[in-house]
Amino acid sequence: MSALVELRDVTRCYEGRHGVVRALDKVTLAVAPGEFVAVRGASGCGKTTLLLTIGTLLQPVSGSVRLQGEAPYEMPPEARARFRARQIGFVFQQFHLVPYLNVLENVLAASLALPADGARERALGLVREFGLEPRLSHKPSALSTGERQRVALARALLNRPALLLADEPTGNLDDANAERVLDYLAAFARVGGAVLLATHDAKAAARAHRTIRMDAGRLLAAEPGALERGPHRP
Repeated sequence: MSALVELRDVTRCYEGRHGVVRALDKVTLAVAPGEFVAVRGASGCGKTTLLLTIGTLLQPVSGSVRLQGEAPYEMPPEARARFRARQIGFVFQQFHLVPYLNVLENVLAASLALPADGARERALGLVREFGLEPRLSHKPSALSTGERQRVALARALLNRPALLLADEPTGNLDDANAERVLDYLAAFARVGGAVLLATHDAKAAARAHRTIRMDAGRLLAAEPGALERGPHRP
């Protein structure tokens, strides 16, 4: 099966207090459709930079990034933004919900970059699927932490992306809500989507097909996850 995500010798640098820092150092990685991959490593090792680079938000200084066989960094900015909205969903630890929008409006915010017929009906369906219908008109400040993360997940799924990038999505959640989010990510992979999860949590990483460790911008050896040994049983 061809890779959905393919990185070859990707390097990303930035200026640090003591000189140039290689946040990504000749990273090569392939992720297939239907694969759930966890990335672990200490803070500052490059996990978030890796996700943002794959997410077409941080252009590497060298190497190639291909998603669905296309090279997004070779596209004009507007075309790259449309490509990102169509192909990639983002889920972050801090949720990044718009504070003055209600649940439905926050989910629909994903359609601003990629307008489509039926977006409202799709959003309402996701709200129901994530058990948020009773909170439909509530703003983020009135939601629990777990509810806010489910709104963020629904927003990430609105445009039916091929890839979910999740950066510490369970970091602010209790165990029950963390398991719920991981169940959703695993379900997305089971139906053919690809998931790349950056996490400090060994229990979260164990839900993936494989875990890749990062250190100083480099990818280290992969480890099998629980899904490689068989499906999770909640």
